[in-house]
Amino acid sequence: MKAIVLREFGGPEVLRLEEVPTPTPGPGEVLVRVKSVSVNRTLDLQVRQDGGGYGVTLPMVLGVDPSGVVEVVGPEVEQPGVGDRVTGILTIQQACGYAEYAVVPASQAYVIPEPLSFGEATVVSRHFPMAFSLANVAGLQKDEWVLIMGAAGALGSCGIQVAKHIGARVIAAAGSDQRVDAACSLGADFGVNYRRDDLEQAVMRISQGHGADVVFENIGDPTLWLGAFRSLAVNGRLVTVGAHGGGQVDLDVKRLYSRHLRIMSGMGGIRPGDVERSLELTATGRFRVLIDCTMPLSQAAEAHRLVSENGLLGKVILDPTL
Repeated sequence: MKAIVLREFGGPEVLRLEEVPTPTPGPGEVLVRVKSVSVNRTLDLQVRQDGGGYGVTLPMVLGVDPSGVVEVVGPEVEQPGVGDRVTGILTIQQACGYAEYAVVPASQAYVIPEPLSFGEATVVSRHFPMAFSLANVAGLQKDEWVLIMGAAGALGSCGIQVAKHIGARVIAAAGSDQRVDAACSLGADFGVNYRRDDLEQAVMRISQGHGADVVFENIGDPTLWLGAFRSLAVNGRLVTVGAHGGGQVDLDVKRLYSRHLRIMSGMGGIRPGDVERSLELTATGRFRVLIDCTMPLSQAAEAHRLVSENGLLGKVILDPTL
C-alpha cells in the first residue's frame, strides 16, 4: 500500500509517499481502507516539524483521525463489522492514517451515520468531542457568555455550535472579517475581529459590562492572550487545549486572584457518548463542519504548507483514494 512516511523531522518536504506493507489487524483491531484523514496543526504539523514533545519514534506515519470502510476484522472483534463505515480516533502513538489502509482499535472505531461523508466524519470525530470537553471542564451553563477565540478554526467552529447547543451566548473572535462572518454563520450571536478591534472593549460592550463567563482560548498567542484574559467576567473560567500560537504568555496573577478567575486545561472532559452524540447531531443537521478542501494523499506536503499559512476556512482533508 501507499503511505506518507516521516523519517526525519523538518519542513513539509520531509513527507514522502512510499510503498509499505499493508498492516494486519491483531486482536481487538480492524483494518480500515482509508477514505479521509485530516491535517491537524498540533498533531501533524508540529509533530512533523520537531516531534511536538510527544515522544514519537521515527519512522512513523502521521494521521490520527482516519475514516473509511472496514476491510478486515481481527480476532476478538464483534463490532464494527466488515463493510461498516467508521471513523477512528487515535492517539499520536497510534497514528497511521496517512495511508491507504490503517489499523484501528475496534473500541476507537465509531460507525458513521448516514448521510455523513467520510470527510465530515473525520472532522466531527476529531473536534466536536473536544469542544464538548472544553464546555464540560469549564462548566458552561445556559445563558452564560462565552468568548471563543480562533472561532473560524476547526475546534473554534465546533466550540460555537456546542456552546449554542448548551444555550450559551456566544461571542466569536477571529482574525479577519471573513473569518468572523464564517463563525457567525455557524450560530454565534456576536463577532469580533481581534486583529482590528480591542477585544476586551468589544466583549464588555457586547455583554453590557459583564464580560465573558467562559473563554475558549486554544491559541496561546501572546499578542492575543491579554485581550482574552482581560475579557473574563468576575468568577470567569478560561479553558484551553491548544497553543499553536506559541504557548508562552504573560499572566496577570493579581487580576487572576482578585477577580476569582480560573485557568484550566480542557483535557479530560470527554464523556461517554460524546463521539456518538457529535456524529448524530451532525447527521441530523444540528451541527455543521467546515472543510476548506480535499486533496490526494500524494499532496500531503502541500496540504501541510496550506495549513501553516493560516488562511483557510475549515479543515484540509487528505483522501488516499484520489
